[in-house]
Amino acid sequence: MDPRDDDIDFDFFEDEPATTEAQSPQARVRLPRRGGRGTGMRRPGGPPRGLTPFVRLLGAVVVLVVLFVFFGLAIQSCASTSKHDAYASYMSAVAKIGHSSQADGTAFANALTTPGVKVPALVQTLDGIVTSERQNLAQAEKVDPPGKLRPENQHVIDALQLRIDGVQGIARTLQQVPGAASTTGDAATLAEQAARLSASDIVWSDLFHDPAFTQLTQDGVKDVQVPTSQFVVNSALVTEHSLSGVLQRLKGAATGGKPTGLHGTNLVSVKAIPANQTLQEGTTNTVTAGTDLGFVVTIQDSGDSQEVDIKVTLTIPQNTPVITKTLTIPAINAGAQKSVTFTNLGEVNFARTEQLNVDVAAVPGEVRLDNNKASYPIIFSLG
Repeated sequence: MDPRDDDIDFDFFEDEPATTEAQSPQARVRLPRRGGRGTGMRRPGGPPRGLTPFVRLLGAVVVLVVLFVFFGLAIQSCASTSKHDAYASYMSAVAKIGHSSQADGTAFANALTTPGVKVPALVQTLDGIVTSERQNLAQAEKVDPPGKLRPENQHVIDALQLRIDGVQGIARTLQQVPGAASTTGDAATLAEQAARLSASDIVWSDLFHDPAFTQLTQDGVKDVQVPTSQFVVNSALVTEHSLSGVLQRLKGAATGGKPTGLHGTNLVSVKAIPANQTLQEGTTNTVTAGTDLGFVVTIQDSGDSQEVDIKVTLTIPQNTPVITKTLTIPAINAGAQKSVTFTNLGEVNFARTEQLNVDVAAVPGEVRLDNNKASYPIIFSLG
């Protein structure tokens, strides 16, 4: 071995001073924790970290507002439906009462205009009407109106009470007719009682119907009808003059029912409407036949007593179809005139002569009948 080999130093294995890299541990990259705060970095497009609670609060507020609006509208809708149903139920109940009472009014008019009726039968009929009206009154008192319509419901009760009082007063007055030597003053008494019937119609109309309609309009209630009820069918029937004629007829019936004095009616005129053309016998009448074609027949009481239940018949005996219509005049006083109007005649034949016949039925005790009929040659044109 070469001696120089002993001089070789093996410094390669000796520790060297630590370098800077050895003194500083290698930096570690820290991954953000899942679900943790991480390094403070936020995802692109997301709200700033400080705005997140505000956004959540705003969302909650919006949800609450939507819920409040929804429930508010639902409550309002339920309240509106409940109000509509309450009004509809009440008006339906009143309508039944009003229609029943109006039917009693028709029965009252028919009773006064029944030919040959005697006082006991008439009074019995009127007492039946009073009983029916008392039942109507009892029903009206049981009805539970909506709070705002309580005053109006009281006026329904007032109207029915007036009808009871009026018919009852007339019945009591008529009971005096058979034994009375004179009917002087009785007609005025009857008229006073009948005035209650006319007043009942005004009470129903002005104090119930109109205010109730206004209230429903103010409350926004639609499709609910406020019922009407009219007891006096014909106002002319309950005047003092007309009731005087009723008394005269009843006196005649009380003495055996055989008509005394002069009785009868006569045909005054026949007019074509809407042209208001007076027809002439013995000459051809050209009449424009439109959709509103009609004929007005006027008659007169030519006797000295009131006549009732006078039937008037109009006939056009064309090939096809034959036109025949009959109307009734409930009552007509001595010397007075009344008219009936025939409409909705149907199809008529054009450009050929037809006959229009009018016949007024005879009344009890009538002797002369030649002035009750007339025949008019007529041609219908299209204008």
